[in-house]
Amino acid sequence: MSFVLPDGLPPGRFLSSGPTRVWVSDEFPQDVDQLWPRLLSEQKARGSVPLLCWPDALGRPLGLDHVDAVCLEEVLATDFAEYRRRRLPFWMDPTPAPAPEGVEPWPHDPGPPFVQWPGLAPQMPAASADPKPEDAAASLLSWFLETGQFGLDGCRLVLVPAHRSSDALASIGWSAEAPLPLLCALLRSWEDRFGARVVAVFGSELHVSVARPPVEAEHANLLALEHVLSTANNIVDDPPTPFPEYAMDLMGRTSWSFWWD
Repeated sequence: MSFVLPDGLPPGRFLSSGPTRVWVSDEFPQDVDQLWPRLLSEQKARGSVPLLCWPDALGRPLGLDHVDAVCLEEVLATDFAEYRRRRLPFWMDPTPAPAPEGVEPWPHDPGPPFVQWPGLAPQMPAASADPKPEDAAASLLSWFLETGQFGLDGCRLVLVPAHRSSDALASIGWSAEAPLPLLCALLRSWEDRFGARVVAVFGSELHVSVARPPVEAEHANLLALEHVLSTANNIVDDPPTPFPEYAMDLMGRTSWSFWWD
């Protein structure tokens, strides 16, 4: 499976990723700030999703049937029950964990305010003032460029034949320790509910833009639990962040980052 390339691309080539052929630039595009918004705007018409990723991110493709088979609510309910069973003793004990001399003790984490799986966070309705998902994705890239985001220069521009950015991760077989079927199912759902888009993968890091983030504490708590159950190591655990603090930081936040060991 291949596709017609848009005009104005930097030098690059098609590579085979299982039954899928993806286009990969030879270098990091110097004019990516101008090229990226155009590729996003043409995504639906061309059927190709732009991603920024390190060359070694390409692994063994995951068939979308594996993503289709994930019953998200059922899986997350089961995962939360097990997660709560393992973590409850720590949540119930406010005693600070021992820390080396001169190091501040980690703050106590009371955990999520739920005894049972509470369900998914509700979809955020689109308002006239909200950016389009494509504009939010372009804004995140601009922020990367302005701040000199570590790892960006090592990226290549990749065009993946897919209809959604969440499916593009499956098509390239992103080679991280993430549970790819579950993660792609979550990303699909976040696309629908929050206008999320996958923008970049740096090694085991995943960066997602968000057009319609939650604005109420109740909804942020629900979403934060979904982030926790993605199994990403940086959510709550590293660096140690109390669940309520992490959840409140999601209110109005237009980008999410995840990484796995």
